[in-house]
Amino acid sequence: MLTGNGCPKTALSIRDALEALEGRWKLLILFALSSGPRRFKQLSAEVSGITDKVLSKELKALEMNQLINRRVFDTFPPTVEYSITEHGASLEKVLEELHYWGLAHRAKIIG
Repeated sequence: MLTGNGCPKTALSIRDALEALEGRWKLLILFALSSGPRRFKQLSAEVSGITDKVLSKELKALEMNQLINRRVFDTFPPTVEYSITEHGASLEKVLEELHYWGLAHRAKIIG
């Protein structure tokens, strides 16, 4: 795909994917949720370096793109749990390939 002549439809689908997954946090959040449902503070602890404000914003965007579910339990105080959707889980191969590319890139750049 990168060596051939790309068509406008290919560019559009890539743009759609990048808009759904933009930023440095969304894929890391999905990776954290791939091993099971998490509460907000659990995600905050697992995705090191993210602020609560940014995590909240990113979770809303992921939910809007139907990549995660937000489940509110009828407790006091309210308990909220996030889980990955089937649509979000379909990114597993993308995450795996990104992982391998990151390893190769690190080896090439750092040595």
